Amino acid sequence: MITGTGITKTFSRRGGVLGGREVPALRGVDFAIEKGGAASFIGESGCGKTTLGRILAGLESHDSGEITIDGVPMSSLTPRRRQPYFRRVQLVHQDPYSALNPTRTIHQTLSAPLSLRARQMERAGTGRPRSWIGERAEELLSLVGLDPGYVLPRYPHQLSGGMRQRVVIARALTVDPEVLVADEAVSMIDVSLRLGILALLKDLRDRLGVSVLFITHDVATARYIGTDGELYVIYRGQVVERGPVETVISAPVHPYTQALLSAIPVLHGLETPGEQRVVPTEALDASRHDRGCLFAPRCPFRTARCESERPVLGHDGGTPQEHACFHPEARTVVAVPVSHS
Repeated sequence: MITGTGITKTFSRRGGVLGGREVPALRGVDFAIEKGGAASFIGESGCGKTTLGRILAGLESHDSGEITIDGVPMSSLTPRRRQPYFRRVQLVHQDPYSALNPTRTIHQTLSAPLSLRARQMERAGTGRPRSWIGERAEELLSLVGLDPGYVLPRYPHQLSGGMRQRVVIARALTVDPEVLVADEAVSMIDVSLRLGILALLKDLRDRLGVSVLFITHDVATARYIGTDGELYVIYRGQVVERGPVETVISAPVHPYTQALLSAIPVLHGLETPGEQRVVPTEALDASRHDRGCLFAPRCPFRTARCESERPVLGHDGGTPQEHACFHPEARTVVAVPVSHS
């Protein structure tokens, strides 16, 4: 099991649109990923979800807070001793086109980490024959639904986007990870291929017991991957709603979550519009001051208290899910209908 408690991260900006200032990316985020479970983080671009995934994979440091893996606090270990723990968490990149070295065949791409794994097993006294590397590469490609004979000798540019993403997943599996961090893993491949990748991630959970942390801005994919998992809604680095996926999607209580769900378009006539659409009153402006509720400048239900006081994540109001809102309410939320002219 992996837990995060009070994770914070701040980036320093020099010049640019925001000027020279510090930009909080994460503001005390708590999360938990059960063994073989699923957790999904959703939010608009810039909310901090990718930063959290990189921190969990050991690719980014955090300013404060604690990450605990199987009961071991990572802050209690030296960077060298942390490596075996973070190796158990592998990142599936958003862009399969840039995630693979274009000058190396797929065989070379998979053989490099497998060779390292073979040396580690040899030092541990569980060595494998030299042929194991090639056999394991073929096994992993078959596991992700690819034909090893066709894929192994080819270069990335000779494969489709969906095949490349499957290779990226196979490469992540070379080190026998316990957690896959899928960062917008289907956003850059053809729509017709996305369901296959999502089904593969679900299958890996079922067959291998691999946990999945799914990072996305798409509510539908989060629902598909983590039907029995937790959904975290992040706004400007703060978790504003958290609970079982079906609970948060079917009965959201935070205005930001409701706004995300209201933004899903559907064909006119397939749904009857609800009584109230929850629409942010303004565009996101990350340069605003951080007093009070972070969503208050855009919230149509804000009050004076929201402007001056910051709500914390909890169960206030008797809701089944946690939320950070002074005025939680299960408002009628429906996808925006698309009219036909």
